[in-house]
Amino acid sequence: MATAAFEDIAETFDFLDDWEERYRHVIELGKAMPPLDPAFQVPATKVDGCASQVWILPRIEDGRFDFQGESDAMIVRGLIAVLHALYSGLPLDEVERVDAQAELARLGLDDHLSAQRSNGVRAMVQRIRQLAAAAG
Repeated sequence: MATAAFEDIAETFDFLDDWEERYRHVIELGKAMPPLDPAFQVPATKVDGCASQVWILPRIEDGRFDFQGESDAMIVRGLIAVLHALYSGLPLDEVERVDAQAELARLGLDDHLSAQRSNGVRAMVQRIRQLAAAAG
């Protein structure tokens, strides 16, 4: 059920030889994301449960989910980019059906993130689901 953008990331991860290269790739994905305007980095868009500062701003168009995100940590910004690839463009009712844990496990992220980062990713996924459900 993954999007084409997420499949591209998964394919790239298959070609990268070690976790250090994958880690750098995640950071590069984050650097490539457009920044979230600081005016939207407010308590209403902040994700609770992350060790780093994280903001997610939903954008719903024609019944499809999209979002912008920002973090003060480069790896977390990259993880936001990965989640963006996983969810962006999906119909609102499909967002909740994405098995994010299984999809992210394909990348090996579950084995290489600290417990705090893993908790933060779960918090971001939960927030994305809540935003999509509220919009639907």
